[in-house]
Amino acid sequence: MRSVGILTLGCKVNTYESEYIIHLLKEAGYQIKDFNDICDVYIINTCTVTNTSDIKSRKMIRHAIKRNPHACVVAMGCFIEANKDFSIPGLDIVLGNKDKSQIITLLEEWFSKKQEVRRLYDHLPDEFEDMYIRDFPGRTRAFVKIQDGCENFCSYCIIPYVRGKCRSKKMDVVLKEIGDFVQNGYQEVVLTGIHTGNYGVDLDTNFASLLEKIVSIPGLKRLRISSIEVTELTSEVLDVIKNSSIIVDHLHIPLQAGSNHVLKLMNRKYDLDYFFKKIEEIRSIRPNIAITTDVIAGFPGESEEDFLETIGTCKKLKFAKIHVFPYSERKGTKAMELPDHVDPAIKKERARRLLLVSKELECTYYASFIGKEVSVLVEEVKNGKSYGHTDNYLHVEIPEVLPTNYFVTVSISEVSYPYCIGHLSLLQ
Repeated sequence: MRSVGILTLGCKVNTYESEYIIHLLKEAGYQIKDFNDICDVYIINTCTVTNTSDIKSRKMIRHAIKRNPHACVVAMGCFIEANKDFSIPGLDIVLGNKDKSQIITLLEEWFSKKQEVRRLYDHLPDEFEDMYIRDFPGRTRAFVKIQDGCENFCSYCIIPYVRGKCRSKKMDVVLKEIGDFVQNGYQEVVLTGIHTGNYGVDLDTNFASLLEKIVSIPGLKRLRISSIEVTELTSEVLDVIKNSSIIVDHLHIPLQAGSNHVLKLMNRKYDLDYFFKKIEEIRSIRPNIAITTDVIAGFPGESEEDFLETIGTCKKLKFAKIHVFPYSERKGTKAMELPDHVDPAIKKERARRLLLVSKELECTYYASFIGKEVSVLVEEVKNGKSYGHTDNYLHVEIPEVLPTNYFVTVSISEVSYPYCIGHLSLLQ
């Protein structure tokens, strides 16, 4: 029996795809081991969203080759798609974001010939590459990939070039997959994609219609949307959110910049007035909702005044958390051609300041639940304590050992960052 270690870098879509690959490998008789063990096969599912992602992708490929020079080393995904000529001694199978579902055939080809296998294409596929899984071992929430590709072409982003055009999983397949997860005991399902809210653009349907169907699946307790653009929170989508208790009290809505000047340079599809009004509309139907976001610090052309406006915008919008990214140059994107690139030291300092704002906002949001009872899905137990999340993504520490994958009601007594401390009221 051949052993395989698989490492996933990057987003939830990669996590889903790697889990699908693990299922294929198990069905084909491979033994799944830790990536740091000595294995017969290493698979690195790479990321290229930032320079740091590229560095880590290259580093982990080299580590695998060094760990066992006799192993078959596979590199796949976005870093490879963006760097099609990447090749180093000991790298045996190379593929981008197409044919991941063919991994067993590719491994058999390599083991029979012991010659490098490269599967790279000039054009990414127009159709969704079907993947279907029924469980996520070791996890209490299940990811379902409903969509791939992006056509927004934000000026800083390489992803449309490495993931291709928007394409969607058929609705009946999505519904069956989620139904299987529910039957297998999963309490929470997370919808994920590269451009999730654009689901259905190629299927003569839309995201709102999908949500309506999903929330009617018997037994589903929680539905979470991994990320959605503010422009895709249509009145139809918000109606479903308003009328369904299954959809959690949390939305991740990327802002990227809190300055109209920078938003225009980024080729985002909204201005601040639109963003503020949409957030106000969301909070009118879900007053306690946690809204988290992404912000890029130090984008080309961002002045100190623009940055200070971004800080002010984030505070006015009262985000529950900000995911901060220093601007990263991506070859082939429009932002690379812009003038006035920000000094790396200034980018780093702006990112640091934004992280302080994020912590302040997060603690304020957490503190608003002190004295209140909340429902927590227990996900982990360590050092005699239990940890989990509420539907609005409070990370709760409970000072006793509880069974995982169960809901409990706790009363929040204090904030001990990065946790709320909750004391058990009821096991549901």
